[in-house]
Amino acid sequence: MNFHQHPTTYTKHVHLNVSDLSRSTIFYETILGLRILNQTPTIVNFTANGQDVILTIEQSAGANNLVPNAAGLYHMAFLVPSKQELGTVFNHIHSSGYPFSGASDHKVSEALYLNDVEGNGIEIYYDRSPDKWNWQNGDVEMTVDPLDIESLVASADQTTWSGMPSGTVMGHVHLRVANLAEAETFYVQGLGFDIVNRYGTQAMFISSNGYHHHIALNIWGRPNAIERNENTLGLKSYSIVYPSEDARQKVVSQLEIIGATVSVQSDYVSAIDPSGIEVQLLIS
Repeated sequence: MNFHQHPTTYTKHVHLNVSDLSRSTIFYETILGLRILNQTPTIVNFTANGQDVILTIEQSAGANNLVPNAAGLYHMAFLVPSKQELGTVFNHIHSSGYPFSGASDHKVSEALYLNDVEGNGIEIYYDRSPDKWNWQNGDVEMTVDPLDIESLVASADQTTWSGMPSGTVMGHVHLRVANLAEAETFYVQGLGFDIVNRYGTQAMFISSNGYHHHIALNIWGRPNAIERNENTLGLKSYSIVYPSEDARQKVVSQLEIIGATVSVQSDYVSAIDPSGIEVQLLIS
């Protein structure tokens, strides 16, 4: 099953504010291998498949550094189609000399981690077949085991790097939140996601249609809520795609019931989560 297309509700696109547009553009082109779809002097839209925007970076006129320990982006996660393609990504980044921050076997997936040039967290991963995922009473088992790098490299088998695979999608978005209970109200009661795993009182994983997670929420390190504005560095917004206008309108009603800030824009509905992050609600 493809968990990032109709009729699943899924994450599609991330928008970052950056302090140095040129430096970040070079990183996402040369290190991550995304392609520029279009750009202006202040905004660059990247694509993996040549058609859809997967990432936007925008020059901020605000502060020059990310606020330490602020609620916001933990990482954005690029899902590649196969282990072989993840191995090719690893070989490319490793040969570039750019540092990884981690690598894990999560049982449902294998993942690489790094930070971009401004400190924004990035995961690149592939999913094991869903028939290998272990579900117990509605919870999916996920681990944080060491990644077998030798096996990953061997899977690439001298495959030539030609950029981020065209089948890459925004697999999930992982957020640091100031209050997990408030986040649960917004994302579960409001946006309509299902809880598929809890890590005690510290983290929660939510999804649609039986995926291991489209969104993760954590309070690791006790993140602080900050006053956000259009120039706040880091995560500015991200988008979620609903299967129909009826499904989106149901979510809008749910958000209004819980008192969330919702507004209708020209081509999407905007909702503000408890950390002040804009979530753009789209339809497929």
